[in-house]
Amino acid sequence: MKFTDGGVCAAKGFKASGVHCGIRRNKSKKDLALIYSEVPASAAAVYTTNLVKGAPLMLNKKHLSNGTAQAIICNSGNANTCNENGAEIAEKTCALLAKELNIDPYDVVVASTGVIGQKIDIAPFENGIPPLVAALSEDGCGAAAEGIMTTDTVKKEIAVEFELGGKICRIGGIAKGSGMIHPNMATMLVFITTDVNISPQMLQKALSSDITKTFNMLSIDGDTSTNDMVVVLANGLADNKVISDAGEDFTVFMEALNTVTVALCRMIAGDGEGSTKLLECSVTGGKTLTDAQKTAKSVICSSLLKAAMFGADANWGRVLCAIGYSGADVDINKIDVYFKSKAGTVQVCKDGHGVDFSEEFAKTVLSESEIDILIDLNDGEFSSTAWGCDLTYDYVRINGDYRT
Repeated sequence: MKFTDGGVCAAKGFKASGVHCGIRRNKSKKDLALIYSEVPASAAAVYTTNLVKGAPLMLNKKHLSNGTAQAIICNSGNANTCNENGAEIAEKTCALLAKELNIDPYDVVVASTGVIGQKIDIAPFENGIPPLVAALSEDGCGAAAEGIMTTDTVKKEIAVEFELGGKICRIGGIAKGSGMIHPNMATMLVFITTDVNISPQMLQKALSSDITKTFNMLSIDGDTSTNDMVVVLANGLADNKVISDAGEDFTVFMEALNTVTVALCRMIAGDGEGSTKLLECSVTGGKTLTDAQKTAKSVICSSLLKAAMFGADANWGRVLCAIGYSGADVDINKIDVYFKSKAGTVQVCKDGHGVDFSEEFAKTVLSESEIDILIDLNDGEFSSTAWGCDLTYDYVRINGDYRT
């Protein structure tokens, strides 16, 4: 398996594009994106657990009930959530795009991201969809990645290449997400494409399994968005033997999918609103997988720990505190904690107690842009990883005037 270029256009038969259609005031920023497969594809999706959901999500559940789709359209600048005409706008968007692409409206996945509760009009979609379709290109991933950004500071795109039964296959993805991100799907949107031949049922099984250890282990600020969605399209053009049940090919596919999703998790966490540091919490030695996951999630979600990381303060007591209220079944007297970065590794806790360490060296370790928080529960064989970022002054500034 190796990384390759192209993002969502790396897989055979996929094109993408992005344009400015007028939803966002800044005309220099793209606000409409499209991903298109030249043939109908198996489709799978997972959605936010928030009871308040964007209108597009409700429509997608209906469109994807047959397990197939051919296009994904996404706007930024307006979440199309809590709008009186939200469902109508989502349906009309699908109809407009389907007509332009000459496909069935039910084969369109629609997504929106931006401010909640803002009025939305169909006019930008009417004006923007024709040039959006005209701009479709095998080199269009970057434009599509730009079109779904809100407070993101960088594009997030990735692709990998691997073999199934002697056939070269690819999986690629783009994502947006910077704030309002918390485990249980987090405003995060992820679109993944692959040319692997896999049934809709197995594709859904792969995605539903993968998110439990990737996107559900990602937290920026503790707020679960209304519009979170991860969608995968698999058009089968790699011509591998169809994956219709568990086996070696399914295992390889799962590994490739996980490589893409972990990479996107790290990109999202590293681009958290106002963040200066990517945090990765790795837990080993858990009695059960649930215990390891609860521990990693609790630590990565701790506002106090996140603030300490911003200040390069090795306040390891905040790690133990977060473990203590995590609900995980752990023996506090067995826990070891280390902080690690490219500057080195420092142990700060052994058997649940503090150890002597150099505060100066610890500060050097924690001053890097990527920090690993390593926790050994020393109580079993299960492990888990969670991702997040530090909590900075800029997070409050960005969200204090986000709407106005």
